[in-house]
Amino acid sequence: MAALWLRDSDILLTADWTVVGVYWALASGFAVIAFFALRIQDGMNRYFSVHNALDIAEAVLFAELMTTAALFTLTRLDGIPRSMPVMHGLLLVAGLIIVRFLIRVAFSERNEAGGYSCPRERIILIGANPVATVFIQLLRAYAPQREPVIAVLDGNAEMVGRAISGVQVLGAPHELDAIIGEFAIHGVEIDRVVVAGEVDTLSPAGLHEVERVCQRRKIRLCFLPRMIGMTEEDPYREAVAFTHEQAIPSISSSLCLRSSLFHRSKRALDIIASALLILILSPLMMIAIMLVVLDVGTPMLFWQERLGWKGRSFLIYKFRTLGAPFGPDGNPVLKGRRPSAIGRFLRVTRIDELPQLFNVLLGDMSLIGPRPLLPEDQPSNASTRLSVRPGITGWAQVNGGKLVSKDDKEKLDEWYIRNASPGIEVRIVVMTIKMMMSNLLESDEAKADVEQVQSKSIDLERKVA
Repeated sequence: MAALWLRDSDILLTADWTVVGVYWALASGFAVIAFFALRIQDGMNRYFSVHNALDIAEAVLFAELMTTAALFTLTRLDGIPRSMPVMHGLLLVAGLIIVRFLIRVAFSERNEAGGYSCPRERIILIGANPVATVFIQLLRAYAPQREPVIAVLDGNAEMVGRAISGVQVLGAPHELDAIIGEFAIHGVEIDRVVVAGEVDTLSPAGLHEVERVCQRRKIRLCFLPRMIGMTEEDPYREAVAFTHEQAIPSISSSLCLRSSLFHRSKRALDIIASALLILILSPLMMIAIMLVVLDVGTPMLFWQERLGWKGRSFLIYKFRTLGAPFGPDGNPVLKGRRPSAIGRFLRVTRIDELPQLFNVLLGDMSLIGPRPLLPEDQPSNASTRLSVRPGITGWAQVNGGKLVSKDDKEKLDEWYIRNASPGIEVRIVVMTIKMMMSNLLESDEAKADVEQVQSKSIDLERKVA
């Protein structure tokens, strides 16, 4: 009805309601089929992300195409404006995404009173079978907010790309090393590899490769039947294991700094300012998307998991400025992984950081604050920096950024947290704009950023070699 009214407000008075009823029935039926077939109901709205938005758009596109095809076959779309399916689809996508955004924001605000959250364990499951499905559902029932299983591997090539219990099958067991490496680039460390079966679930060569990867990366390898007591004790129980949780300092709620009135009142300003900036800068974002597609291709966004306010992990987004580190076959693609002229421009002007405005709107970040760090980069005492929301820009960034040592950067961030005020916020904004303009002239920090990217690429090449 909303789509009809937007198309032509007078059509509600002149429309053939029999035709409209047929359209409504077909559209509703195909929408329900599409939503259940593509399982968008499996997503957890409080963790709504860009990937979920793309899933919604895919489901709506499928529903509208099926509706249009059916109507054209039955009635040649008589009585229905040709633009109606487009208007209806856009409204449906916008409505579903907006509702999920509001739920995400509501959950973020509701959890403000909570203490620090513990880093969650990350598991890769090998074997897409009924036992794996039950294991995923069991973990969800026990800890519904953690979602520890983040990927499934299976030797059947036809399973790749599908999902079991909402977890995608990313590849085969022999691709374990490449998949773990890909997750590591995005800041996600794997704690355990669980085989959904006994040792004979894998071929001897596959089992040997999985064991080799787990031993080299110091990841615990478990067999599900032994974990739940169906067979003998797991011989890997005493294996040396190292998880990213050990790299994160334990954070006691007693160490939490009492946020000042200023930090607590910033959230309303962040919501208003980020929403306005998204609207104002949306043309620039579209240009950046086109440049990224031309330069490095799809996907347009790069994500990493970072630690934020109260130790909660979240996904930070940027526009991609580098090619993918792994090819479709899972092999490393390292040669030429340097930012091109377009990539350098996006980085030095900080245009690649614009998607983080959505992180601000959702409550993961603030416009101004200490930059979020990877779990392994957290200082020994992280309670101070994790007592406030991380920012897109901050006091350390406008006072040297990449030219400042890690210890000095931490001191600058702590000084900001303890002394933040409206005057300092305005000063940081002005200094950020000046820094962005100076970076266009190839400042020392811009050169340091490119050198850092090249250094990481060289280190990655050495590790793979």
